[in-house]
Amino acid sequence: MKHDLSRLLRPRSIALFGGGWAVNVVAQLKKSGFRGEIWPVNPKRADILGVPCLASIDDLPSAPDASFIGVNRDATIEVIERLSAMGAGGATCFASGFLESEGESAGGAELQARLIAAAGDMPILGPNCYGLLNYLDNVTLWPDQHGGVGVESGVAIVAQSSNIAINMTMQARGLPITYVVAAGNQAQIGASAIAEALLDDDRVTAIGLYLEGFGDIRALEAFAAKARAKRKPVVAIKIGRSDKARAATMTHTASLAGNAAAGSALLKRLGIIEVETIAVFLETLKLLHVIGPLPGASICSVSCSGGEASLMADLSGGKSLDFTDFEPSQRAALKAELGPIVTIANPLDYHTFIWGDTERMARVFTMAAAETFDLTVFVLDMPRADRCDPSGYQCAVDAILAAKARTAARVAVLSSLPENMAESFTRAFMEGGVAVLHGMSEGIAAIEAAIAAGRLASQDPQSLLLAADTARPATLLSETASKAALSGFGLSIPRSIQARSIDELIEDSVALSFPVVLKGVGLAHKSEAGLVALNISDEPGLRAAAGRMQPVTSEFLVEEMAVGGLAEVLVGVTRDPTGAFLLTLGAGGVLTEILADTANLLLPASRGEVMLALKGLRIGRLLEGYRGKPAADMQGLTDAVMAICSYATAHSDRLVELEVNPLIARVGDAIAVDALIRLNDIE
Repeated sequence: MKHDLSRLLRPRSIALFGGGWAVNVVAQLKKSGFRGEIWPVNPKRADILGVPCLASIDDLPSAPDASFIGVNRDATIEVIERLSAMGAGGATCFASGFLESEGESAGGAELQARLIAAAGDMPILGPNCYGLLNYLDNVTLWPDQHGGVGVESGVAIVAQSSNIAINMTMQARGLPITYVVAAGNQAQIGASAIAEALLDDDRVTAIGLYLEGFGDIRALEAFAAKARAKRKPVVAIKIGRSDKARAATMTHTASLAGNAAAGSALLKRLGIIEVETIAVFLETLKLLHVIGPLPGASICSVSCSGGEASLMADLSGGKSLDFTDFEPSQRAALKAELGPIVTIANPLDYHTFIWGDTERMARVFTMAAAETFDLTVFVLDMPRADRCDPSGYQCAVDAILAAKARTAARVAVLSSLPENMAESFTRAFMEGGVAVLHGMSEGIAAIEAAIAAGRLASQDPQSLLLAADTARPATLLSETASKAALSGFGLSIPRSIQARSIDELIEDSVALSFPVVLKGVGLAHKSEAGLVALNISDEPGLRAAAGRMQPVTSEFLVEEMAVGGLAEVLVGVTRDPTGAFLLTLGAGGVLTEILADTANLLLPASRGEVMLALKGLRIGRLLEGYRGKPAADMQGLTDAVMAICSYATAHSDRLVELEVNPLIARVGDAIAVDALIRLNDIE
């Protein structure tokens, strides 16, 4: 069911239930200047901070648009049921002790089910939720202090942690925040549904998500699609990246992918920009609010210090920022203005010869801020006003604002330390259309995120392949059975035979051509157990190899050796706890974990995405031909990966994990020499 959150998010009347926490909400509403009706319901008090109290819910003048429920969990259910029956617009449930506490005390799940039933069609936030802040309309349905102020437009933040949400409101970085909504344990309304509702407010320019889990993947897909349609970028922090919570797995793929790979692949697939820290989260949202996604990676850095110029270059190493050379006409104009001592390069150190001459600085900055760059960044740290006099730096502020006014360029100011740009200067710059980035590392990360936002803005991904999460037992197929299953979908495999004794092995191997590979059957990681012998050239060699393995295994697999290999590739598919299927491509063979050279996509993946991912691996140089070696058949290699994906799609109802390692890339084809599949048992 899709709930209408408009009355809850933008209420004209608010009812409050409870004692001390309700007092706090009234205090915040009065402080923010909320202009609607406030109706505290408390039979033990005549008023709360001068606002008359009602004795019971029956005394409400009408159905409130929004309510804060600050009573215990059992009473919360009763109040929610009454509000729903009278047609209220929605409520926030502050009480804890529902499903989120089921591990510590029994009964939470049953209470949450009752809460959802009591709410019916009425939307509720939480439980275990602080509520919401609407800084556009002075709605502070929030039982604690917060640091936001009224704004006319800006970014909206949805957080699955009320404390983190509070911390974000305390920022002193000049980020205009329109909404902060705490999702709580999302009994009824998930973070994706909240974020989707916020997209409908034209005053919201971008969305920030602080996620502890993804919840309903289809709802997240719907939100992301709507955000793309409205051209409103989305930035997310996804916590829980530790591998400690990962379930036991059999494949190399799962150990390489880790707990965070599927989440990161999901966000990228949906066009959501993932960042790792709160500081970068806020800086990225600010840059996207002022400038929006960057159309490219061409960046110009301008500073009056060689140290700042070098740091910008060094800290951008390995990132997508491209410090493109100045155009010849720009170079000549800058040289004429700055003189022979200044080297014209990007990043540009313009020295301090022109410092204090505002008009000359403005001319130089205008030349540098050419529209050929996707973003021009002026590095500027202001003196602290409590101990120094910043007035001597006003020339730089005025010159940057003048350069912005004279061009259509995208312009940002970046302070090397977050604290070196006071809010007053931040406001002045942002009122002039100049984004302000606090901290060099954070600012560079935000620029890279804005570049990624520009790349992802135009994508239109297919709907994800999802499987219902199941706790059914699973069975590991033998290598022979795994290969046979994949072969049925077009994957090339070597000719092979399986035998239960050395004599049977020798007798049946006459059907194969040497050289061959001998493997012991029964273990997932055969190389580590000494159960793989390569390049066996004759029958005596085969018998000897089998004899060495016999103490460990009683069954053998012998197959024709794939010769002419140019690179060994790993292809794996694992089912994430969300139900999504993660395709991992990487360097294969016995060095898989050591090289850790992987790329991750979610299924379904297009042929173009697969080929691009393969070429992007470090072993991509081997695939393309290296030091005189021939190139691998990239079409054939991609065919092999797509065949594996086809099997995964066809068996998505049962597939737990599969891996082909290695898939041998050759001049004319690609052939799978080892495979493992684990399927849920049929009920």
